[in-house]
Amino acid sequence: MATLPPEDRDASARDLAARAAWLSFVGGLTQDQIATELGISRQRAQRLVARAGQEGLIRVRIEHPIAACLELERALKARFGLAQAWVSPSLGDGADPMQGLARFTAPVLERMFATEPGRTFALGTGRTLRMVVDQMSPLEGAHNRLVSLIGNVAPDGSASFFEVIMRFAEITGAKHYPMSIPVAARNREELELFRSLPHVRAARDLAQSADLAIVGIGQMSDNAPLHVDGFLSAEELADLQAAGAVGEICGHVYDSEGRYLDHPINQRVTGVQVPTGDMPVYAVACGATKMPGLRAALKGHLLHGLFVDELSARALLTA
Repeated sequence: MATLPPEDRDASARDLAARAAWLSFVGGLTQDQIATELGISRQRAQRLVARAGQEGLIRVRIEHPIAACLELERALKARFGLAQAWVSPSLGDGADPMQGLARFTAPVLERMFATEPGRTFALGTGRTLRMVVDQMSPLEGAHNRLVSLIGNVAPDGSASFFEVIMRFAEITGAKHYPMSIPVAARNREELELFRSLPHVRAARDLAQSADLAIVGIGQMSDNAPLHVDGFLSAEELADLQAAGAVGEICGHVYDSEGRYLDHPINQRVTGVQVPTGDMPVYAVACGATKMPGLRAALKGHLLHGLFVDELSARALLTA
């Protein structure tokens, strides 16, 4: 058995988990070998490797394209008129598909940031994009700009926990332009006031002229993120549902045909509705709860590109 240096004998459990993960995923050691190498039981070695995965201490990336996923990508582009489609391998029944899709999407976004300098990326927000950005590795992206498509303040003045532009900027070093206003104004007068603010006007102009947008798809069931996160009241959500709402992109709500609702709440959203002009919009979405909104967005040609997992891709194609 190899002797651990003194500093590692007293290492924290998190340090030991990282070491166990390194031996497993880089060294290719079995759990028995890891146990022997670290001087611990096999059961503890197993727990440490599992912990490393759960806490994001390891990042697994597939460099070889899987034939079945490539075929699904081709089918999605043909069926829905997409310019781009990326399909991540399934994690199997019972697993959270977003765990795999986030790891799959991160290196693609890294390549987008690293190539073709001088581009402006317009960003949505939400849990999905937050999971993706947490899987990204630091890179040099100071030659690009980031701008928010949506406000980040709830009616009670609290900030959105799932805003991603600051995290994107931290990882890439890109200059960033958040939209520091409420997601929706309370009335028309307030909307005009918010949009007249110089920093808001500048951010909206930049977002509308961005080279591409990266967004999530929000579902509009009773636990819709816009409601859970305090941006919509229960009464407002029920009113939108009665009007046919099935999904939302950056706070703008649309129906089952992918048509943005002519609704007072939509008319008070402070951010930018996409697509705008010829700016390509790339969405990251997966899972059963997202299917109604995702199908509608595809039907309404709101998206130019899609990141999706294998099971969700099959569900879209068989609907």
